[in-house]
Amino acid sequence: MAAESPAMRRVQVAEHPRLLKLKEMFNSKFGSIPKFYVRAPGRVNIIGEHIDYCGYSVLPMAIEQDVLIAVEPVKTYTLQLANTNPLYPDFSTSANNIQIDKTKPLWHNYFLCGLKGIQEHFGLSNLTGMNCLVDGNIPPSSGLSSSSALVCCAGLVTLTVLGRNLSKLLAKYKNLQWDNVLRLDEVQAKLGISLEEMLLVTEDALHPEPYNPEEICRCLGISLEELRTQILSPNTQDVLIFKLYQRAKHVYSEAARVLQFKKTCEEAPENMVQLLGELMNQSHMSCRDMYECSCPELDQLVDICRKLGAQGSRLTGAGWGGCAVSIVPADKLPGFLANVHKAYYQRSDGSLAPEKQSLFATKPGSGALVFLEA
Repeated sequence: MAAESPAMRRVQVAEHPRLLKLKEMFNSKFGSIPKFYVRAPGRVNIIGEHIDYCGYSVLPMAIEQDVLIAVEPVKTYTLQLANTNPLYPDFSTSANNIQIDKTKPLWHNYFLCGLKGIQEHFGLSNLTGMNCLVDGNIPPSSGLSSSSALVCCAGLVTLTVLGRNLSKLLAKYKNLQWDNVLRLDEVQAKLGISLEEMLLVTEDALHPEPYNPEEICRCLGISLEELRTQILSPNTQDVLIFKLYQRAKHVYSEAARVLQFKKTCEEAPENMVQLLGELMNQSHMSCRDMYECSCPELDQLVDICRKLGAQGSRLTGAGWGGCAVSIVPADKLPGFLANVHKAYYQRSDGSLAPEKQSLFATKPGSGALVFLEA
C-alpha cells in the first residue's frame, strides 16, 4: 500500500479478501459501490488501569482486530447503517436530526455518537447522507474497545465525507485548597513530590479501614449535604463505605508501574520481558486487592495463563469481567493458546463453553485509516 496522506491509503481491493467481501456485501445491500473504506483498531491496555480519569498516563496498544466501514456519500440527507453481523439490525435516520437514546445501548448509537461529535465540534449543518456497511472482528464486551473503535470510525467517516483532513483539525491533609482539587494527580502536582512519596503520604494520611460519610465530613469539615452536592457523583450518592486508602494506593502505585514499564521498554535490558511481566502481575494484584475490579473468573484465567507460560498476565479493560492480557514469548505461543483453551474453555464441568474469538494472539496494530480503491 502506498501512502496518499498520513491517514489515507490506496489499495487494490481485490487483493484484500476482507475488503473485497465487504465491497460485494455493500453492493448487494445498497445496489452501489463504496467510495471509500475506514478502519479503526481495537486496543488493549497493557498496563495502567483506572488511573486515566485520575490524571495519569496509561500504556495502551492498538491491536490487529478492528472495525471496518464501507461508505458511499449520497445526495439525500438520509443516513443508512447496516452491519455484516445479522445480530445488529439495520438503522436509518436523517443525517441532520441525530437523536441518541441514552437509555438503550443499541449498536448504531455508537456510530451516531461519532457523527454527532464531529457535527457539534465544528458547528456543521446540512450534512450529506451516506450509506454505510459496518464489519468488525473485535470481540464485543471484552475490554478491547470495540465500541470506541466504532465511534472513532464513525468520526473519521464523517470527516472524510466532509473532505476535512485530520492533520488540519486538529487536599486538606497537606494544607492544600482541597475544594479546588478534583483528581489524585492534582494532589501530587500541588505537593511537588514523586509517586513513591505520594504512597508514603497515603500511608500517613489515610487508614486502611473503610471510611463512612460522617468520618469524611469530619475530616474535611463539611456537612453531609456538602459532601453529596460538592464531592459525590450522582451514582455514588448512596454509597455508605469508602475505601480511600486502598483506592489511592492502587492509583499511585499503578501510575508508578506505568512509568517503570515505559522506562524498561526504553532501556531494553536483557531480562526486559521478565521485568515487564512482573509489572503486569503486580498490576493485576493491585486491581484485584486494592481496586477490587477483578472477579473470580478473571483471577482464574490470569492464574492459568501464568502457569502455562505467560511471563505476565493481568485483567484489562474496566474489569469486573472483560478479558486478560498476557505477554508470551513468540516461540511458546501455539502451545500456550492450545493449553489455555483446554484449561479454561474446555473444563470437564462444561460451565464455560468456548466462543469464537475468545482467545487470540495479536501484535501491535496500526492506527485509524481511510482506504481508497486504487
